[in-house]
Amino acid sequence: MILKRALHYAHELMGDVLKTGDVAIDGTCGNGHDTQFISQLVGKSGHIYGFDIQKEAIFNTKQRLIDHQLFEQTTLIHDSHAAIEQHIPDDHLRRLKAAIFNLGYLPGSDKSVITEADQTLSSIQSILSYIQKGGLVVLVVYYGHPGGEEEKTALLNYVSCLDQRHYNVLQHGFINQRNQPPFILAIEKK
Repeated sequence: MILKRALHYAHELMGDVLKTGDVAIDGTCGNGHDTQFISQLVGKSGHIYGFDIQKEAIFNTKQRLIDHQLFEQTTLIHDSHAAIEQHIPDDHLRRLKAAIFNLGYLPGSDKSVITEADQTLSSIQSILSYIQKGGLVVLVVYYGHPGGEEEKTALLNYVSCLDQRHYNVLQHGFINQRNQPPFILAIEKK
């Protein structure tokens, strides 16, 4: 397939910006796929901070990283992604190069536990205040669940107002698919 689905394109974007030694954030660990991918990109000299509000997600991510010998360069945090400043040391915040989020709920888990607009927007605002020039925030927006439409609307309103002198914002997604397919919002700091 020439046209990439949301998750594949999100990884391609991360691969374009992250190099060995960089610092990154996975704002929603889920089952650990993004954390694993980014851990490979930043290598042992880099670091990734993975956040999730569900213990199951932290456990699944930890197991995946241990199985692939990538746990050394990762810190997993059982807390909201809105709490990055409470958990990431200043020296790493100043080196922050990228962040990724898969918004919605943990696949195969309780669908009532979801990411919420206020927490997500707070996290994005914090990240944008620290991220290096040329850095990237990628949001994979799943919104086909109760509460998802509200988060989607809040995100689109927020990113549409980011000053174009300081940020490039891209929206990528299929428009002819049923069942509210996920789409990407990518924010690049100029």
